[in-house]
Amino acid sequence: MKALLCREYGPIEGLKVEEVPSPRPGPTEVVVEVKASSLNFPDALLVQGLYQVKPPLPFSPGMELAGVVKEVGTGVRGVKSGDRVVASPGRGGFAQECVVPADRLSPLPPGMDFETGSAFVLTYCTSLHALKDCGHLQSGETLVVLGAAGGVGTSAIEVGKAMGARVIAAASSEEKLAFCRELGADDGIDYEKSDLRQRILDLTGGKGADVVYDPVGGAHTDAALRATAWRGGLLVGGFASGVIPQVKLNLALLKERSLVGVYWGDWTQHDPEGQRRNVEQLVAWFAEKRIKPAVSERVSLEDAPAAMVRLLQRTVKGKVVVVPGA
Repeated sequence: MKALLCREYGPIEGLKVEEVPSPRPGPTEVVVEVKASSLNFPDALLVQGLYQVKPPLPFSPGMELAGVVKEVGTGVRGVKSGDRVVASPGRGGFAQECVVPADRLSPLPPGMDFETGSAFVLTYCTSLHALKDCGHLQSGETLVVLGAAGGVGTSAIEVGKAMGARVIAAASSEEKLAFCRELGADDGIDYEKSDLRQRILDLTGGKGADVVYDPVGGAHTDAALRATAWRGGLLVGGFASGVIPQVKLNLALLKERSLVGVYWGDWTQHDPEGQRRNVEQLVAWFAEKRIKPAVSERVSLEDAPAAMVRLLQRTVKGKVVVVPGA
């Protein structure tokens, strides 16, 4: 089979598509024939050795996928060859076949195609966990999403709207903001041209945001935190800007603000029942046409490294899906 391999941590351009043996499942694993696997920001960090997890070399990136079960381990129950599934293996999705622990896959929701399914698990589960379990977002409250045109941001817009919030999208161009409005954002802020703090205050009548979801970090975190309301909260979802901001803690004291980290991957291990409930909620919202991943590009394995570079350059809108059979 073909796989996009990382043989050493370093530049993304070093990734190559190679022929490798088909994998075999362990007792609690399944082998999935990958139909689609979506690109996420951590994939680009992973291959550069910049992510908090460093898998043994060589490996294939690709944290989430959709496909058809090819082979089942001897200890696996409730899954059989031919099942259509979505999965979050953490790595290995950028290949024609992938070994997945059985507890990290779910049935492909009814009416969902493989490309949509491949972009459904990681970002939407992260955003729902962030807004519901970490941010305690309530219907009628105001949510500000930074980096709103990216994969995490677009899922947060849709999840926030499904939860009944007013959503203000913050992004780096008017083109990206138009894309966010198409997904349901109520207002938009171009933080490259506007004073982010002042615009949030203007759009909320001086009150500020109830919740800010920040997967970007960098220069805009401080301004967004200063624009949160009394007992508002800032959710730390990542650092796509490449810069971890230094926050002055007096900003939390002044309005009893909260800073809460979001680490969905570890949370699923601490609260698998909560994760199951969240997936059920997302599947229900998909059936009601309230959420749907915004897939903007489809690329082959060979073209995946170039797509990673565009992701780091923040020129990608929505989700890029890698199609191993293309």
